[in-house]
Amino acid sequence: MLRKTMLYFARKNLIASAAMALAMCLGSAVAPLAQAADLKIGLAADVSSLDPHYLNIAPNISFASHLFDALVHVDANGRLIPGLATSWKAIDATTWEFKLRRGVKFHDGSELTADDVIFSLDRPATLTNSPGPFTSYTKQIVAKQAVDAYTVRLKTSKPYGPLPLDVSSIFIISKKAAQHASTDDFNSGKALIGTGPFKFLSFKRGDNIVVTRNDNYWGEKAAWDKVTFRIITSGAPRVAALLAGDVDAIDSVPPADIPRLKTNAKFKLEQKISWRTLFWELDQQNRPSPYITDKAGKPLASNPLKDVRVRQAISKAINRKALTERTLEGLAVPASNIVAPGILGYNDSLAVEAYDPEGAKKLLNEAGYPNGFALTLHGPNNRYINDEQVVQTIAQFLSKVGIQAKVETLPLAAYFPKAGKSEFSVALLGWGTLATDFGLRTLTGTPNAATGWGSWNWGKYSNPALDELVQSSLSSVDDAKREELAKKAAALALKDYALIPLYHQYASWALRKGLKYSARTDEFTFAHQFKPE
Repeated sequence: MLRKTMLYFARKNLIASAAMALAMCLGSAVAPLAQAADLKIGLAADVSSLDPHYLNIAPNISFASHLFDALVHVDANGRLIPGLATSWKAIDATTWEFKLRRGVKFHDGSELTADDVIFSLDRPATLTNSPGPFTSYTKQIVAKQAVDAYTVRLKTSKPYGPLPLDVSSIFIISKKAAQHASTDDFNSGKALIGTGPFKFLSFKRGDNIVVTRNDNYWGEKAAWDKVTFRIITSGAPRVAALLAGDVDAIDSVPPADIPRLKTNAKFKLEQKISWRTLFWELDQQNRPSPYITDKAGKPLASNPLKDVRVRQAISKAINRKALTERTLEGLAVPASNIVAPGILGYNDSLAVEAYDPEGAKKLLNEAGYPNGFALTLHGPNNRYINDEQVVQTIAQFLSKVGIQAKVETLPLAAYFPKAGKSEFSVALLGWGTLATDFGLRTLTGTPNAATGWGSWNWGKYSNPALDELVQSSLSSVDDAKREELAKKAAALALKDYALIPLYHQYASWALRKGLKYSARTDEFTFAHQFKPE
């Protein structure tokens, strides 16, 4: 009897064990399908090219960061950190040395060396058909040397402090894979061989891009086996995709949807003041300005915006607190600088212009315009948060001090070409940069096609004293000295109202519960920085 009982329980245990084993096998087969570590992100901006050196615009740069690395990376707060270079230093006033990580592998298994770095720095200049070249980041370099396989030295024609920041915008590609590759080869995936945290899987233009995790990545491995980026440029469908569970996260959350997402326990928001500052570019050419007249519509004989008192009056007429709290629905903060807080050269001593309509009227009177004048404000209507409403609100502010302001807004594709040709009198622009002297060189520098200075200086402002100070800042290879000079340059530019800063825009992401993301100053959306909670 004892033996039969023991056999019975033995058989029972064996059957139970087999059943459990079968369940575990089935479970392991099913679990990856049900619980696969996949991430889906809804992007507001289209990615127009996968060639990391072809078009220098934010959406392309943001995506390229998944497949490629630069020598220097930028953290969530806009500060430089090691990338493919573990360190960098100025050997002398015109020579920078970068030490490369050892053992970094490209996606095809080949090893990163100094030859790949030099090839990558040379390549932007070979893309002569680029509509937005990266050469502004490389033209300061006049010589490149591979000291050994893991050391690169870069020479500049004159002292140049921002070189590490410049090279943070140049992605390092495989010389072996790309030496004879065209931009089409990158867009097809044939030449998309990088060192980044993900590998390319597929690209359907205007619809989606799919990448898979690079398990041999030199840095922290991504949490996701596969990431699908869905291009959803319209705000309402992007939010709808999140609410329906079709995507796990979205960027550029429409302002109108933020309140309900904040109160929905299934989702959360991540927000940060971005590097993007919105400001007015003012026509300061010595000519009758094209969109300024007297109140009867007769063109003025001279340009009133040439007078600093008029520019200051316009600034004083703007109620930035009301603008940011109401028109921008709390998604911006008033600006006193051309860069956001925390960016190199941000000058804390500069105060936000106080709303002072009576002071504005007094300045206009002193400048010879006691009855004001008429002008047209121009801006885009599909680029920045509530941009059309911003222009309309400011027109109302100006009307209260005697400046009769009309509004004309255009889609970005039509707006930028006209603004770039200085066709407007007062034009809205948003600009993001990681250094004040960079911004000043581009936005207020005396325009010079040969040097690239003033390439976005729509108003043609020119101040030799400011140019000299900005050049001194850019020439300093001592970070502390450079920051001090950049702050002085910012103070001079804004005292002269070279442009009129309005506000710093917030960047916003919405994610499903169970995810976390550290909001970034540069507004980039990086899948490898999304983490499960």
